[in-house]
Amino acid sequence: MFTGIIETLGIIKEIKRENDNLNVTVSSLITKELKIDQSVAHNGVCLTVVAINEEEYTVTAIKETIEKTNLGDWSVGDLLNLERAMKLGDRLDGHIVQGHVDQIGICKSIEEANGSWYYTFEYDSKFNNITIEKGSITVNGVSLTVVNSKENEFSVAIIPYTYDHTNFKNFKIGTKINLEFDVVGKYVARLYALRQ
Repeated sequence: MFTGIIETLGIIKEIKRENDNLNVTVSSLITKELKIDQSVAHNGVCLTVVAINEEEYTVTAIKETIEKTNLGDWSVGDLLNLERAMKLGDRLDGHIVQGHVDQIGICKSIEEANGSWYYTFEYDSKFNNITIEKGSITVNGVSLTVVNSKENEFSVAIIPYTYDHTNFKNFKIGTKINLEFDVVGKYVARLYALRQ
């Protein structure tokens, strides 16, 4: 479990294909604190550390993960939002994030707003995921509040701190992003659908 509060950024150093899997090697300030078999969210994707070598560590993504996330578009040199799993007893500053990406979204617009930014994302509504005004959403692992919720799109407001400390600063119109919808909302929507 995660909170969606990004701890640091990582840089992809190497990507190796092994059968249907991808082994991704990342350089990060937290590498020395990691251990084998630990879960780390990478742009919101929960991946397991399988190797550590000085300042770099490696995680493996299987075919299922590659197909449901933007991981297949990652390249050497890309910046990743990183978060280690939350500790029991710590404050929950974001919201409950599982690290299980629901689907990919696309950046539709970026609007600068005198010191902050509004990003609008579009997603395919056929997966029955929903947002609600002032509800929670995870974009590339970042816990955010929804504004301007519509059937297949929503916006988020980004403060300068988030802009500077995440990979939002690299987004462009057309950038594919990982979306994890609020887990409580998903259960409520599922229960409602079953009752009809």
